Amino acid sequence: IDPQTMDMDKRQFLNRVHGLASRAGLTKMPEVGIYESDEINAFATGPTKNRALVAVSSGLLRSMSTAEVDGVLAHEIAHVANGDMVTMTLVQGIVNAFVMFLARVAAFAIGQAVDDRQRPMVQFAVVMVLQIVLGILGMIVVASFSRHREFRADAGGAALAGRDNMVAALQRLKLNANAPADERGQALASFKISGKRSGFLALFSTHPDLDDRIAALRA
Repeated sequence: IDPQTMDMDKRQFLNRVHGLASRAGLTKMPEVGIYESDEINAFATGPTKNRALVAVSSGLLRSMSTAEVDGVLAHEIAHVANGDMVTMTLVQGIVNAFVMFLARVAAFAIGQAVDDRQRPMVQFAVVMVLQIVLGILGMIVVASFSRHREFRADAGGAALAGRDNMVAALQRLKLNANAPADERGQALASFKISGKRSGFLALFSTHPDLDDRIAALRA
């Protein structure tokens, strides 16, 4: 949002974001954006706390009340204040490094047990298979950490905007669970306020079930 060209509604929206950011102790206000999409979602991103962006969809603004929007904004500001963008990048990098390291160590050990002529082919095959298997396990670990991060951001959002507003925002998301999802920018999926996966795929979900998040806030 460009402060020089925005209308009154956008200026009020910007002021609400900056008010929450100030309450969260951020020394530099995040940039604020509204992206055109029918999905009901929001995300925070950026390399550091002081270089962050908070964005919400136009669909969210159309479908939520002021109190519910405040809950969403507070959740995203909590992500920024917690440094979640950097943390998630580091966790993913560490997991990837371990996957590559363990796959090569195991391939080297297995390669010592076969004939010298077959060793390169065996080691290559073992590395490929283990990188796939360990990579899948690594995805589960990263997703689990991300779900924990969501509970923490919900608690932070409740502290900033009030628990009732945070619960109301999650309930609204639940009521609109069948709203269209924006498939653009999949790299930002883990930073949005809500995700949709069930059954076995829930292990790979970056977000906890909405009922669990609401129950955690009420508890």
